[in-house]
Amino acid sequence: MSDHYPALVLLAPLFGALVIGLFGLRDHRVCLPVVVSALGVSLFAAISLVLSVSSGGPVDYFVAGWKEPIGIGIQLRADAINTPLLVVIAIVALLAAIFSIRPAAERDSEKTPYFYVLFLLLCVGLFGITITADAFNVFVLIEVTALSSYGLVAIGQSKRGKVAAFHYLIMGTVGASFYLLGVGYLYLKLGSLNMQDIHGILASDDALADSRAIRTAFVFILVGIWTKMAFFPLHGWLPNAYSYSPSGSAAILAPLVTKVSVYVMVRMMVSVFGLDRLEANVEWGHFVVWLAIIAIAAGSTMALAQREIKKMLCCLIIAEVGYMVGGAWLGDPQRWGLTGTVYHILADALMTSCLFLAAGIFAKWLGALKLEDLSGLFRKMPLAAAGFVVGGLAIIGVPPTCGFYSKFYLIRGGIESGQWTYVVALLASSLVNAVLFFRIFEIAYFGKKPADSHGDDHGHDHESEPVVRLEPPLHALIPLLVAAALLVLLGLFNGPVVEFIRTGLIETAAVVSTGR
Repeated sequence: MSDHYPALVLLAPLFGALVIGLFGLRDHRVCLPVVVSALGVSLFAAISLVLSVSSGGPVDYFVAGWKEPIGIGIQLRADAINTPLLVVIAIVALLAAIFSIRPAAERDSEKTPYFYVLFLLLCVGLFGITITADAFNVFVLIEVTALSSYGLVAIGQSKRGKVAAFHYLIMGTVGASFYLLGVGYLYLKLGSLNMQDIHGILASDDALADSRAIRTAFVFILVGIWTKMAFFPLHGWLPNAYSYSPSGSAAILAPLVTKVSVYVMVRMMVSVFGLDRLEANVEWGHFVVWLAIIAIAAGSTMALAQREIKKMLCCLIIAEVGYMVGGAWLGDPQRWGLTGTVYHILADALMTSCLFLAAGIFAKWLGALKLEDLSGLFRKMPLAAAGFVVGGLAIIGVPPTCGFYSKFYLIRGGIESGQWTYVVALLASSLVNAVLFFRIFEIAYFGKKPADSHGDDHGHDHESEPVVRLEPPLHALIPLLVAAALLVLLGLFNGPVVEFIRTGLIETAAVVSTGR
């Protein structure tokens, strides 16, 4: 059974979606147990793969296919780069599923089975993108993820959500088309779609690797992935898509979709085109880092201008994507930048999960959509407020949360590579995050702003109104508190996680550089 864990990660949610499609329409009570069971199996398989990789190295699983000269097949590969992400995807999806037990206010109850089918298909796509070892299958699974995402954004009653889903569809199609063109160029020139085979061919033929066709393929793939991850200025679809989608949809889309896209970029760099060859082109690396710096500045600036909670969080995602893209292209010899990027993928997925779960709670049970609506939050929802505070501190980068350590490794990579502007941009963005969240904490703790309070002219003040506790139900509160706790745990145990990732990156780069 353990030999089939790579397939089990994918098949569990796929089978769950099939069961809900067959039986969930008749009885909605079937949906939640099936979703939780399927994701529980995926989480178990993902954790088992982490243990297998840590003790015995990468795990390969061949489903079907043809060897050269056709070079097409289905191969799953679990290694130190992707197995931690598999675990995080399963955890975030499980928390979002529990959070969505009851239909959100903006989602019709009769849509519940459709919501959960799309939810599980999204998980299939995310797991598949992460574990596949075939460049074309990445495209197929990107489309599975994208189609599920469009449905999850549009499934609510909001007309703005449907418009946002259409915008998302247009940009997603453009991004997927660029990626497919790039993969098509690779197959025409190299005759294989297997990532390791492609790298082996490129490593053995410098003239081919430096040819215009391969460079064009790389640029097409990179632009396609950047569109999917909402890398500035290709970010236009993201704020409305995540802000106007139902809270249950946003709780899984916002933490995972962009992060898995960043992972695809890292995987292409490490396992397909090769770090040594990419880093030899210093000018290109510097250009991408400068694009990342602009993305960080733009995302942070847009966040400062927002008054809606979800819109602000969406702008922070754009800045965080800049962190990760810049870190991946630092080119420092010890791989701290790339290690920090992979670790930040995990950390940011959990941070975003925590914050969007909190935002969903505030919107549904407090009616808070704007920052000023959080007045008195600590008195009304002390536990939910505590979870939100932990998420805010993590995204600022306060120890011992994982946000501090991920930024530490990114900054270390920036220093070792001499990219001081990137370091300054990251620190400045953290300062902006501090301004944003401490402003929210002030409103939430002290209540209304002084300008909104008043006394009368008769020698006495009005007595403060009694505060009504509005703590959300356990199915919403527990996922938030678990996510907040995981932010601290991932920070406290950052050492083993980072060493696992860094060792895997170095070993993978060494293996592919020899052509397997």
